[in-house]
Formats: sequence, C-alpha cells, structure tokens
Amino acid sequence: MTDFDLIIRNADIATAADRYSADIGIRDGRIVAIAQTLSASAAEVIDACGRLVTPGGVDGHVHLDQPTSDGSVFSDDFFTGTRSAACGGTTTVIPFATQQRGHSLQDAVDDYHQRAKGKAVIDYAFHLIVSDTSPKLIQDELPRLIAEGYTSVKIYMTYDDMKLGDRQIIEVLATARKHGAMTMVHAENSDCIGWLTEQLLAAGLSAPGYHSQSRPMVVEREATHRAIALSELLDTPILIVHVSGKEAIEQIHWARGRGLPIFAETCPQYLLLSAEDLGPQNDDGAYGMRCICSPPPRDKGNQEVVWTGLANGLFTIVSSDHAPFNYGGEQGKKIAGPTAPFNLVPNGIPGVETRLPLLMSEGVLTGRIDLQRFVALTSTNPAKLYGLYPQKGTIAVGSDADLVIWEMYTPGQERQLKAEMLHSACDYTPYEGRSLRCWPAHTLSRGRTVWHDGVFTAQAGEGQFLPCLRPREPVAGSPLAKWL
Repeated sequence: MTDFDLIIRNADIATAADRYSADIGIRDGRIVAIAQTLSASAAEVIDACGRLVTPGGVDGHVHLDQPTSDGSVFSDDFFTGTRSAACGGTTTVIPFATQQRGHSLQDAVDDYHQRAKGKAVIDYAFHLIVSDTSPKLIQDELPRLIAEGYTSVKIYMTYDDMKLGDRQIIEVLATARKHGAMTMVHAENSDCIGWLTEQLLAAGLSAPGYHSQSRPMVVEREATHRAIALSELLDTPILIVHVSGKEAIEQIHWARGRGLPIFAETCPQYLLLSAEDLGPQNDDGAYGMRCICSPPPRDKGNQEVVWTGLANGLFTIVSSDHAPFNYGGEQGKKIAGPTAPFNLVPNGIPGVETRLPLLMSEGVLTGRIDLQRFVALTSTNPAKLYGLYPQKGTIAVGSDADLVIWEMYTPGQERQLKAEMLHSACDYTPYEGRSLRCWPAHTLSRGRTVWHDGVFTAQAGEGQFLPCLRPREPVAGSPLAKWL
C-alpha cells in the first residue's frame, strides 16, 4: 500500500508569502504533506526538477454560457470554458448566474446549474447578478442564497437590461452587509454613455474605434466615486471590477486613504491592449470589433498606471473577464452585421486561458511585479475575497491539490501566442502574436492531471460545484449601524 496518491518532488514552490524548495505529498485530492524530502511511496511521482510550482489560478470573473438580451451566444459553455482555463493553469472559475428582469434570482441559479451540469472539468462557484430588486428578492431570495453558498453579488451601473438605480444599489448593499456577502460593481455612468453614443452615431461615427469615445474615463471615474460613496453610506465593502484607468484608480486610492473597504480588480486587457486595438485595421474597420469590451482599453500611457497599481497593492485581484464571442459567424461579434455600429457589437473578449501566462510573462519575468504578488493577485486573493480560502488559492497542508508546474522558455525560444494553440471555443484571441516567456507544463486539479505537456487530459463532469463561505461575518442590526 502506498503512502500517497502522488508526490511532486523537487518543487520550487511559490505562494503569496513564501518561496522554498520541497516535495508535495497528495492524497484523495488534497495536499497532506510538504517536506524537504518525502521518503514515502506514491502511486505516481512527478519530478518537477526545480521547476516553479504555484497554486492553481482562481479566476473570479468569467462569463460562460450566459443568457443575453440581443440573441448573441457566448462561444464557451462550461466544458470548453473550463477546458481552456485548465490548459492555462486556472483550476477554479467563478462565472455568473444572471437574473433576468421579471424572473426570480432562484430561477437564474437553477438554470445555471443545469447549464453547468456534467460539463465542467475544474471546480467552479457562482456569483449572482441582480438586475431586479423586488421586495421578495431583497427580503427572502438573496439572504437565503447567500446562506446557501452564493456569497458574492454583482450589480451594474450601466446596460439598459442590467443597470440598477442608486436606491436599488443601496438595497443590495444593505442586504449584502447584513448577511456577509461581497458586492461587485460594474462602475460606468449609463446616462453619460447613452448620450455620448447618440451624439457619435448622429455624426456618423459608428466604427468600432468610437466605442472608447462613448465610454471615456470620466464616466468610469464618476460611477466609481458614486459606488464608493454608497459603500461609505452603508459602511460595507465593495469590489470595483475591471478597473481600466488612472481616473478610477485615483478614486480608489482616495477611498483607501479614508480607510474605506474598497477592493479593486483589473484585467490583462487594461495592461496589454489600448484604444488603438479598437481602431480600423482593414478596409471595413470591423477588425476592431474583436477588442470591444467595457470599460474599453485606454491609451498606452495608462497601461503603466495600471501596472503600478498592481505593484503597489492598489489592486486586489487580476481576473480575465472572459466573455467570448466569435468573430466569425452570425451569433457573435457580427450579430448585427459585419459593419454594425459599435453599440450593437456584443461586449467582451476571451482571456481565461491566457491570463496567467500573460501576467507571468509581462509582469513577473519583466520585473514589473514580484512572484509573490503574482500568486496573490491571481489565486490567493480571489480565493479569500470569495470565500474559498484555504481550500483554494494556496499550497498548504489541507488545501486542495490545485497546482501549476511552469515551463519557462529560454531567451530566443519564446512562444508566439496564436488562437489555434488555445482551447476555448472562441475563434480568436486579442493577444494574437504576443511573445510568451512561459506556459503551464502541468496543471493539477484536486490532484488530477488535467493538462500535461500540451495534452488536455480531463473529462467533462470532473469539476465540482463549490458553495462559498461568507468572506466576512454578517452584521446584526440596522444596515446603518457600525460593524460589530
């Protein structure tokens, strides 16, 4: 009888706090021993040969098989999306159960479980998206679902079919505060965007490049400030998602200086893409559709401000905001036609597979951020923020054996990123042609090999749904009372 199911030997282990060399012993999907040398026997041994080993990535912002209002269809379902994640070193994803107006939140959760059933290859949890704050939702459904393990709620300040008014946002924040949930906020001023869009279209300015002009940084800055003010009013934490630029960053920095519990997320598109990627790049200008997302990428100088925010601790997490729509076909980016105005192009870009390799290549290996910060941003912090730590997000005895063994490329041997090498069902990557200095050589999910030297090895349905713990204790009494 063997002592372990698997031993990883000679690992160069990096966590959010430490870096050291050790062997890792795994049994029944969990890490049960970490030692300089494990002399025990194992059914399988992987010799990491001094390779870097990090916790599996936790991507806290992923859109998979999500219903839409315009008839467009997300490229990835729970099989192809989680397959793509695993091949890029991510072992836990958290997509969104989206409430449709006029329907209950429970309907959204039930529908999303059906969409996920038997498909995921890695573990997953659900965020809730609230778009309709009926008394029943606020008083019954949301508190009950939080108690059942759906402990993060996303609200929108833009998109006509999703946005909430300030009074509705206050109601959600009060409920989240009372019951210990985390609220995620998409912060853009909807009325400003609507007016700017009308003006641009009336002037005949409808090409993809004008998407960024319809959503300048000021609309993100204003909404970020307002979200922070509402958070302060309720004395409850919020996470501002996909922060794109320096003006929103300044608002978050100001709030932190006041001691407010404001968390921040950014994404690779704001580190590596710019408004130039939305501009016309062929005769019909449609190429820029591929990079339409909201908020839009900003100018190249702004990228450095976001990088600085990663290095100095302003940002809590880096997520992909994976929202894949095919460039070809009639149900994706071109659903309103190949020359559709920018406001009719589905928002979102793919990125769940490329998040970790891009950030390791462009961040750690260039010296912009250190290795411990990389682990914190991409794994440990999202696990903590969404109530999955220490089951996920670290390398420790008792944690799930979710691990990435990295392959680093020598100078001159870098790998060129191409859509054809990825495992999403999406037909493009906005990062086509970028030079990569690393890629996961081996991904383990609960001790199972799901990706190894270019071969995907997992089966649909092997991933498990994860009820999340509350990221903080509920607060008793009035939502205006101080925390106890």
